[in-house]
Amino acid sequence: MLCCFLFTTALPAADLLTIDNGSVKVGIDREKGGAITWLSSDAYPRNIVNIADPGRLIQQSYYAGRRLDRTSEGQSKAWSPWSWNPIQGGGVGSEGSKGSWARVTAFEKTGNTLYSETIPKLWDMPDEEAEAVMRQWTTLEPNMPGVVCVQCEIKTMRRDDDPWGETKSSPQEVPACYFTRNFESVQSYLGNGKWRPEHQPPGPPWGRTTPPRKAMAMFEPSGQGVAVFSPTSGESWNFGPHGGGQSNDPAAGPCMHVAPIDRVPLGRKTTFRYRYWLIVGNESEIASRLDALWTKYSSEKSQLVDPST
Repeated sequence: MLCCFLFTTALPAADLLTIDNGSVKVGIDREKGGAITWLSSDAYPRNIVNIADPGRLIQQSYYAGRRLDRTSEGQSKAWSPWSWNPIQGGGVGSEGSKGSWARVTAFEKTGNTLYSETIPKLWDMPDEEAEAVMRQWTTLEPNMPGVVCVQCEIKTMRRDDDPWGETKSSPQEVPACYFTRNFESVQSYLGNGKWRPEHQPPGPPWGRTTPPRKAMAMFEPSGQGVAVFSPTSGESWNFGPHGGGQSNDPAAGPCMHVAPIDRVPLGRKTTFRYRYWLIVGNESEIASRLDALWTKYSSEKSQLVDPST
């Protein structure tokens, strides 16, 4: 899988677009599917996002249809059989390769909003574009330091005779998040400043838990953390470490993972939209910000448009 070091001085400005309000900095990368590849805070200026391969990052990831064995077509044996799984970052790649990054067709910064449009790759295949387009708007939450708001959209354009079959309800990662391995202290937020520690041995398979306020946070040893708030998610979230050690290297193999899960029936011609929030800070700062977000957005709904129904 592809390992690339990402620092603010390592990429041309045209490939990494960022917005920064002093308390939080977030960036998207043209060379990595237009996904979020940078997140940092004033108290933790290093990059929190793991970018070791196209399956990491903070990105859109969706599933539909039945699981297929396509190894005769080059499907990765490690990911077979597999369902239709368009990934914003890219695909796992062929045997012995380092992955294939998705193609970005729009990439721009307007004020405090980053916009990307991506033709995703199928995760399990060496270099196969999915019949879909993903759009993403990344901005800073108004009047709330340390908070990023991300709006995601996928439009599926699958052929009527493709092999994955008819629409069925499938688990969707809303979104898939990978952070550096040193953010290893995992907690679910319970509201009003209260937390519940979560424990899971290294995976995959990942652990599962049910955060009642649709928010989980991960903290590094000095007390700085990153949280994900996904109000449209279901009860169950995936989470856990991968690999060992305390690495703060964004390009290292070991990482931390969290993914809010929602079950959504993505059809062959479907548009699905949702929003989530990223929050940085220490435990008390994140708790205060999550309480404010819950008050404003706990009734948030995703949107699914399927002309065939």
